[in-house]
Amino acid sequence: MSTNSESNTEVKFSEQVLDVIRDRRTVKRFKPDPIPTETITELLDVAVWAPNHKLREPWRFLLFTGDGRQRLVDAISAEIGEENNRFAEGILHNPFQLVVVMKEDPRQLVWDEDYAAVSALVQNFMLAGWSKGIGTFWVTKPFLYGPKFREQLDILPGEKVVAMIYGGYPDVIPKAQPRTAAVEKLTLFDR
Repeated sequence: MSTNSESNTEVKFSEQVLDVIRDRRTVKRFKPDPIPTETITELLDVAVWAPNHKLREPWRFLLFTGDGRQRLVDAISAEIGEENNRFAEGILHNPFQLVVVMKEDPRQLVWDEDYAAVSALVQNFMLAGWSKGIGTFWVTKPFLYGPKFREQLDILPGEKVVAMIYGGYPDVIPKAQPRTAAVEKLTLFDR
């Protein structure tokens, strides 16, 4: 433990997060077992600790569980047509889908900072979920930009869908894919 000199409170440091980051996998096949809403909101309450400039908290969330998943299927069908909605079966099988929406600021610097913050929040959510045995899959699809999809879900002009996250208990956990060592992409300035 260490003492934080600003507030004189104890801060606990842990290397467990290193394991969670390395072990997390993108899960595309889930068991049908429901995840309690309280668990998802607990994960979101951890995720909101993402760094965000001036604590703007530019995010909001749309959670689809149980029978509410049909509303997401209907919104996708409204945009791409029911006959083209190859997502419906998966959405209705997966325990939950979370749509993460960002309020867009017209100033480019602020927009960039907010987008980075919301992306960090999504990663935090996925890592927090993994630490509880919950797998996730971050989806970005063209229909997320569609006006009919957005209208069906009350996503307003000036808001961007940053992520649609499928989630649940993993049915299949894929093997790790190799990563390039950071040193191979590192330019070091030490003088």
